[in-house]
Amino acid sequence: MKMTNVLSFSMLSSMLLLAGCAAPEPTAVNQLHNEVGKLNQQMRQLTDQATVLEQQNQLNSGAAQGAWLLPNANTAVLLQSNVGELRLSLSHVEAEANGTRALLHIRAAGEQPLVPLTALVEWGELDPITGKPLAADRQSQSIELPSSLLPKAETTVSLRLSGIQPEQLGYVRVHDLVPLQSAGR
Repeated sequence: MKMTNVLSFSMLSSMLLLAGCAAPEPTAVNQLHNEVGKLNQQMRQLTDQATVLEQQNQLNSGAAQGAWLLPNANTAVLLQSNVGELRLSLSHVEAEANGTRALLHIRAAGEQPLVPLTALVEWGELDPITGKPLAADRQSQSIELPSSLLPKAETTVSLRLSGIQPEQLGYVRVHDLVPLQSAGR
C-alpha cells in the first residue's frame, strides 16, 4: 500500500512538472503574439508604400513636362523644368470642409534660390485596377510663387483640393511651370 502511494505521488509529481514545462508563460506568449502582429502590420505598410512608390516612379518615367506626386508615396520627385531643377513633395494631406488640404513643398536643387514662377496643379483619382490617373474627374488650379525680399531655396504652398476626400486623392500633378517676369523688365 505504501508503495502504491509513493508510486502515485511520484506519477502525480512528474505529471505536474511536465505540465509546467509544456505550458509556456501566458504573458510571454501574448507578448510574442503582439510583437508578431506589429511586425506584420509594419511589413504591410512597407509593402504598400513600396507599391505606391513604384507607381509614382512609373508615372514620372513617362512625364517630361511635370511631376506626379502620390500622397502615400511620402517621397520627393525631382523635376527638370523651365525654372531649373526642383524637388517636389506632398505632406499633411488631410480632410477639410469641401475636399482635401495638402502642403506642396518646392525646393530648388543645389540650394539655388527659387525663381518666381507660376504652375498648374492638377489632382484626381487613380484607376484602382490600372493605377493610371482617371481623367473624368480631374480638377486643376494655378499657383504662383512670387519673388520674395530674401531669396530662398524652398517654399511651401498650401493647396486646397476641392471635390475630393483624402482617401480618394490618388495623385497631384504639378506642370506648366513658367518663370514670372518682374514688373521692371
